[in-house]
Order: sequence, then C-alpha cells, then structure tokens
Amino acid sequence: MPGFIDLVRRTDPYVLWVLAMMLAAYLMNQLDRYTYSITSKDVSRELMFGDQACFSSSPDSNLTTKQCGNALDQQKHSNLPNISEQDFCNNLTVVEINGTYPYDYTTEPCFWNYNGQGVKYQIIAGTYFILIYTFAGIPLGFLADSVNRKVMLSIALFFWSAMTILTGLSKEYWHLVVLRLGLGLGEAGCTPMAVSILSDYFPADLRGSALGVYNWGIYTGYSMSYALANGIKTTLGWRYVFYISGAIGCALAPLIFFTVKEPQRNQNPANGERAPMPKESTSKKAKDLLFQFLRPAVLLLCVAGGIRNAGGYVWALNTENFFESRGQTAQDVNKFMSWIPLVGGSLGALFGGFISDRLVVKRGLSARIWVLVISQVAAAPFAAGALYFEAPYSYLCLIPSNVIGEMWVGVTIAILVELVPSRLRTSSVAVYLFIISNIGGNANLIVPYLKTYFQNLLSLPKSSYIPLRNALLLMFPGMYLLSSVLFLAEFFVLRLDKQRKEEERKAEENPHDETSPLLSGDKVTHTSLDGDDEAGLVQNQS
Repeated sequence: MPGFIDLVRRTDPYVLWVLAMMLAAYLMNQLDRYTYSITSKDVSRELMFGDQACFSSSPDSNLTTKQCGNALDQQKHSNLPNISEQDFCNNLTVVEINGTYPYDYTTEPCFWNYNGQGVKYQIIAGTYFILIYTFAGIPLGFLADSVNRKVMLSIALFFWSAMTILTGLSKEYWHLVVLRLGLGLGEAGCTPMAVSILSDYFPADLRGSALGVYNWGIYTGYSMSYALANGIKTTLGWRYVFYISGAIGCALAPLIFFTVKEPQRNQNPANGERAPMPKESTSKKAKDLLFQFLRPAVLLLCVAGGIRNAGGYVWALNTENFFESRGQTAQDVNKFMSWIPLVGGSLGALFGGFISDRLVVKRGLSARIWVLVISQVAAAPFAAGALYFEAPYSYLCLIPSNVIGEMWVGVTIAILVELVPSRLRTSSVAVYLFIISNIGGNANLIVPYLKTYFQNLLSLPKSSYIPLRNALLLMFPGMYLLSSVLFLAEFFVLRLDKQRKEEERKAEENPHDETSPLLSGDKVTHTSLDGDDEAGLVQNQS
C-alpha cells in the first residue's frame, strides 16, 4: 500500500486525525444509507407494505424458497383448478418433477408474505432519499463556502443519526418516508463539507490519496451494513439495527466538533500554502458556479461520473436480491459481502488516488483521466463474472471488480477540485454530487422494466434469475464500459482546453497579434489543467 504509506509519512499526525474523523463520518453516512436495504424484508413484514411472494417456512423444510417460487410460476401454466397465489403457496407441500401438485393441509412448508421489494421499497431506498439528498446538497454547499464547515458537518452528522434512530421507532409506512427524507437532508451535508476541509488540509500531490482514504467510508459503511444488520436483526430485531447505528453517529458528532479545527480557506497547512479568501455576493458566486459547470470539461466529467455511479447504485440495491434469486441465503450473502466491498473497494479507492497523484506530478491533470478509463475497462469483465459464475466464484469476482473499478471515486473528485476555483470547491462538490446522485440514484428504476423485457423476450417464469441477471449485465458492467468511453472523451476535451489555454497565454504575450482571441471579441476561459486552483473569465476590454 505505497499510497497510504506515503500519505502517512508526509502528513502531520493531527492532519491524519482530521482525515480519520472525515472517514468515520463518511462511514456512518454509508452505513445509515444502506442499512434499510438489508432490513427491508423485516421492515415490510412488520409494517405490511410492498410486494408479496412465496417463501419457505424454515431451512429444514422439504422445499426451499426458490422451489416455492418455481412451483407458484408453474401453477399458473397448469390445468389445476383456479386458486389464488396466496392459497396455493400456503398449502403447497411437494413439487414433483412431472408438475403435479399434491396438497396436505396439515403441514405448510411454504408461506405467503412480504418480500421487502416493489415500488414502495424502490421509492424509499432510492427516489425519496435521492430527491432531498441532491437538492439539499447545493444550498448546503453554498452555505459551507461561507460558514464553519466542521460545525456544519457535526450538525449534519448528529441530525441524520437522529433520523436513523427514529427510523427504528416507525409504526407506519409514511413514518419511513418522512424519516428517509430527513436522512437525505442530513447526509447531504457530509461530503461537500468533508472534501472541502480535506482539500484545504492536503496539498495537490497528496489530495488524490487523501480523498481515496476518505472514500474508504463508502466500502466500509456498505460492508458494515451487512455485518451489522444481518447480525443484529436475527438476535434483537430490525429496530435495534437502527438504534445502534444511529447511536454511534450521535456519539461521533461531538467528537468531530471538539477535535477538528476549521482550516483557513484556500490554504494547505501540510505544505504551508496561504491565500486570501475573497468576499463576494451569493448571486455572483451562483453565476460563477453555473459558468464552471457549463464548461465542457466539468460537465462531461459529471455525466461520466453519474453513469459510473449508476452502475454502483444498481448493484448495491440489488446485490442481496440477485444472489438470493440464485439460491443463496441471507447468511451466504453476508458471509462474503460483509468484507469483500470493504477490502476491495478501499484498496481500489486508495490505489486510484495514489496512482493518479504520481502521474499528475509527471504528466499533469490529464493523466488522472487515464486512470479512470483503464480501471473501468479492466473491471467490467470481473463485474460480469459476478453475474455469471456460481458461488463462491461469483463473490470472488467482486474482489478485483472492486479493487480496480472503485478507483474512480476519489480520482473524479480530485479532478473536479483542480478544475474549479478554490473559492467554489465546496459548492462545486455539492453540484457534482447532485448530478451524479440523480443519475445514479434513479437508475435502479430502470431495472424492473429491463427485467420484464427480458422475461417476455425469453419466455421465462418470474422465478428465473436470468431476466434480472441480464438487466444487471446492462446496468452494472455495462455502466462501467459506458463511463470509460465518456472518461476517454473527457481526456480529449482536456487536451483541447489545454491548447486553448496555451493560445490565450500567447495572445496575452502578443496582444497586437490579429489572430489573438483577445482581439476577436471571444470570451476566454482559463482552465486549471496543470493542477492550479485558479480559473476565471477574461472579457475583451477594447
């Protein structure tokens, strides 16, 4: 782990403590976000909402849950007397190879119950959360550019942790909706504040590695959601999953408040950089921010990041469903998913930052783009392997998929903060998260339609895992490959910007040159392609 070793060796111990606190906050951010996905079946059964399906009554039953579902699908195409799916499921005992269905009303190895899926689940897990998360992020980002960021982060952490605790007290479906909106509102204040703080604590040649460590929170929190949720809900019940997770966050918030020092803006204490912070109106800042995101290099980076984020979101929200559709139990999934995202994703985020930091010193900002392109192309086959191989090889394919594929997270943010002016970092990260979260967070709504399309196209029963696998093939490794194409386009856009910047420099040195863009009436954009923190607009003064 050369990147981590270099980061530790060159960084002041207190700055490492700040990094650890930001990482811990992001870990809780992801843990509280994905805990509901793991507990959705238990929550839906107690609160009674969502889709229903046929399940095996116990692991010792003569029928597995998959066999119960297969029997239900076969019953629809049989010549049996008309009977409801619920009655058929509750009374089923044996499924014979020739398709006959004997009944025994004294034993019921299958039962009809809520499965934690359906439109109501997808809306809570994705749409409602993403709606408030993204729209709240932008004003919070603007606010953070002018107020104490560590105070804002502490308040946000305490607020979303309180929402998590209250989720455990839910009695009705609408309680979940309101609290999920509150969770999104609080979590929206995490990354814009944390990234801005870290960008002011770390110099440009360590920023990618620092953000890579920060993004360990994604994979640590995601893995812990499996370990915590599956461990606690089987012993104490699903409500205690939210109580315990929220309590940890409430304890962390004051620790950040009292131990993290707000850094001076536009400085890197690690290398002694100093710069004054200009004061400006909100309207001017909004115009400048809009101008930055209308630049092709920034806009394309956001679209590419959103497409790649879609692949991650879709897989994260369908992992357990997919593996269970292939005959895996929740315990089987937990055995692997409680550590694979943690190890693979964390290594990928760190290596991506380290490699891009080393390359950017030698070859400039454009070198980070090649890390994005190559990593996504290389990770796609392993992501596809997770969908096609049998367990345990399907799980093991996720290790290289995460190590290689998750390099993008910290690298894209490092590119963004180097493309925009320092005074707009926090609000720029908020807008970036708004764009990629809306693209990625709502992509999961496409999965049911793709699943139905493949089911009808291939004439397969609902119990077959193949339609879901084909849908995920397009929305998981398919998004990796599509994002790599867009990242490659970003490389050429950056090259054009660099050439434009060189032309502007020459024009400023030779203002009487008739070919100068300064004499042509064009607006001139200064793009930070060499890692500088300044960008602006030069108007023709003549």
